[in-house]
Amino acid sequence: MTTTYTSYSLIARDLPRSIERIASQPQVARESEYYLSRISEIKSIDEFMADTRVFNYAMKAHGLEDMAYAKAFMRKVLTEGVQNEDSFANQLADSKYKEFAETYNFAAHGETATVFTKAQQGTVDKYLRLSLEQEAGEDNTGVRLALYFQRTAPEIGSVYGILADPALYQVVQTALGLSSDLAGTDVDRQADLISARLDVEDFKDPEKLDKFMQRFTALWELDNPSFTAFDSSLLLGSSSGFGISPELMLTINNLKLGGR
Repeated sequence: MTTTYTSYSLIARDLPRSIERIASQPQVARESEYYLSRISEIKSIDEFMADTRVFNYAMKAHGLEDMAYAKAFMRKVLTEGVQNEDSFANQLADSKYKEFAETYNFAAHGETATVFTKAQQGTVDKYLRLSLEQEAGEDNTGVRLALYFQRTAPEIGSVYGILADPALYQVVQTALGLSSDLAGTDVDRQADLISARLDVEDFKDPEKLDKFMQRFTALWELDNPSFTAFDSSLLLGSSSGFGISPELMLTINNLKLGGR
């Protein structure tokens, strides 16, 4: 079994090929084909929510799969839209709801809401990427977290965006070595502490983002080793200690712990 960073790198290094592999899987291909064949024909919120396959596909694509059952909640998100700053979606801490309402903006565009690229191929692209992340997470949760962070971190506007997203927060908590007890403290105190350790603008720089991912995956591996203490190949191939491969030790050695 490879380390968390190696697994993440193999996927991230050639994302188009990784996405293509996911898209070719029979079930994924069927659902994507159905979605594209139907979405442009949908003219209202009622029609959108009545087609369970289309609605569930859209929800998964936007990272809201676990809320697909909450039809009344999602109807309110769509009905109020995003034009008014006091709308339901704009008041929710999780920005995924606002993004969903922007993609299927029936409130602003009515019957033409589904003709835009973001509601058609754009949603398929999101679905494929999220499916890739989910598949990676079946073998290693750290890889899924890293891929999710790589995808969403460049759009983070402030540290409060990190605090509002449990997955982003877990990555930052691991990478910075923050105590799990911190989550129970005042939000502003958490924000100040994280701001002192990182600049969210750095995540817009691919090189800085990659370095942060190296740090996260290395530290994740320490707490969640891919190798077991009884893996014979590891015992024969390394004298650096159980559960840590030579590759991981080299990665950790190159990191400045406690810094950016």
